[in-house]
Amino acid sequence: MSDAAAAASRLERPRIEVCRLGRRDYGEALAVQEAARARVLAGGPEQLLLVEHPPVITLGRRGDARHVLFPVAPVLRVNRGGDVTYHGPGQLVGYPILDLGRRGRDVDRYLRALEAALIAVAARFGLAARRRRGLTGVWLENAKLAAIGVGIRRWVTMHGFALNVADLRREFAAIVPCGLADAGVTSLEEATGARPAMAEVEAFVVEETLRVFGSVAGGEARA
Repeated sequence: MSDAAAAASRLERPRIEVCRLGRRDYGEALAVQEAARARVLAGGPEQLLLVEHPPVITLGRRGDARHVLFPVAPVLRVNRGGDVTYHGPGQLVGYPILDLGRRGRDVDRYLRALEAALIAVAARFGLAARRRRGLTGVWLENAKLAAIGVGIRRWVTMHGFALNVADLRREFAAIVPCGLADAGVTSLEEATGARPAMAEVEAFVVEETLRVFGSVAGGEARA
């Protein structure tokens, strides 16, 4: 392919803006998601929001409150799939705000693409992560490395994934993660023996997310 053809091919690919929010309260990040979703619905660029949250426990639409064993953090009911999970420092949370109306309107394909991106991120650290049949997320053996829970309205996505970077087993002991009593949680730190820098993990997540969605970076957004 010539340089001109390669450049034209890049221009034809959808563009996703990357917005690094740093550490934000869950409610504040939710407001950023809602604003980004409104822009996408109005024809604006898709976005990938990356954030760390202060400690919070969230329950999905049909999450069972009995799976919160003891409230070590505020508990919020949110409009996403899945049961209960924990968010906190040392965990990278990604909120892709994508228009599935432009991408085939296939929810299962979207979930599998998120898994593929996170499996590829784990491979960057020498880890052979995998899917488990019937259980959305990314696993190392019987322990979940990354949880996925999404919300989709008018074919625009919200919520997303949470990748455990630091060892958060003590924090997750406060809940039955995803309602799965017979499964554990793990992290990049536990699996590799060293805690990677969050900036490095963010960079890999951006690269692999753009790759699996056939997109190019549309610049850095501010929120």
